[in-house]
Amino acid sequence: MPSKMKIGLVCPYSINKHGGVLEVVLALKSGLEGHGHKVKILTPRPRGHEAETSHEDVIFVGNSTDFRSPAHTITQVSSTGDGEHIDEMLAEEKFDILHFHEPWVPLLSRQLLQRSQSVNIATFHSKVPEALMTRTVIKVVNPYMKSVMKYLHVLTAVSDSGAEYAAGMTDQPITIIPNGIDLKKYQQAGAQRHEHSRTILYIGRLERRKGVKYLLQAYQLLAQNNSDVKLLIAGDGPDREKLELLAEDLKLPNVSFLGFVSEELKLKLLAEADLFCSPAIFGESFGIVLLEAMATGTVTVAGNNSGYVGLMQGVGAMSIVNPEDIEEFARRLELFLHEQPVRDLWSKWAKQYVQQFNYPNVVKSYEELYREALQQYGHRT
Repeated sequence: MPSKMKIGLVCPYSINKHGGVLEVVLALKSGLEGHGHKVKILTPRPRGHEAETSHEDVIFVGNSTDFRSPAHTITQVSSTGDGEHIDEMLAEEKFDILHFHEPWVPLLSRQLLQRSQSVNIATFHSKVPEALMTRTVIKVVNPYMKSVMKYLHVLTAVSDSGAEYAAGMTDQPITIIPNGIDLKKYQQAGAQRHEHSRTILYIGRLERRKGVKYLLQAYQLLAQNNSDVKLLIAGDGPDREKLELLAEDLKLPNVSFLGFVSEELKLKLLAEADLFCSPAIFGESFGIVLLEAMATGTVTVAGNNSGYVGLMQGVGAMSIVNPEDIEEFARRLELFLHEQPVRDLWSKWAKQYVQQFNYPNVVKSYEELYREALQQYGHRT
């Protein structure tokens, strides 16, 4: 077994489209390279991208097409791939490990797995909502997934919620390795914190499953007795216009829709907010955005979807609320805004709890998994 491994990280989403999976892949690449391993990213060529590659460590496999996920998020995924080109690339690269992120997303993973001579590892990030899995989708996705699973040596997921769909397809064990964050970056931002701004912050896509309409409705109740409170909504998406109209219809004071924000501005907003709120109602398998708020020191209220419930353990369970219960939602926001002993208790818990999700810890977990997989399944089996 080699002391230093050659690893291919397979990301089915276009590298031109920012997202949580790509962020994890890039962080994992950086961490593994820091340990001396050789790492390349395998991903579909972005639409309209003419150059052979944008970086020496990125290998384009196939082309991209628009894909609407079960959670109604549109992104670009692989649509076609040249089998001969894939064979030549794999023969040249000789990866010890191929690590497939979201292998259920067509078509890149299967195209590579059918030809791989490496040890194949999968990570499931997203929860596939049963309510959105129509019979037509199930007829397509389930056989596709079964055709993929037979090539995989080791299965991982970012949470129990993320593992649910894969668990229904196999008897193989699924190792839980949580997502991570750059803890230092968010702690540095949090050092600039301004307390008692009476600002509630939402950051994320503006789509139905994120539950922002319930936040607006709860905010209406909250604002009736809290004239100094503000609500900032950062992000864009298909529901933005509807949500802006709803805010007008509800005659909400001090509400601002900021649109897409840069990473720099996101950190500033988190540091300045009194309360962060992510009221997603379904489709979340983990909750990176909650960790980011935690690491910044921003007290958090979160929707009761299974991914968030699984993440917010212990004292963090205080954060969980049913967003559709508008009155209870408003009360929870008010509690976390005004009750300093509650805020202090939560902040003390979060400061300690978030440590385990620091990227170096997550990278170490994957590195150990790779070594165990190589030992069990043999070098380039």
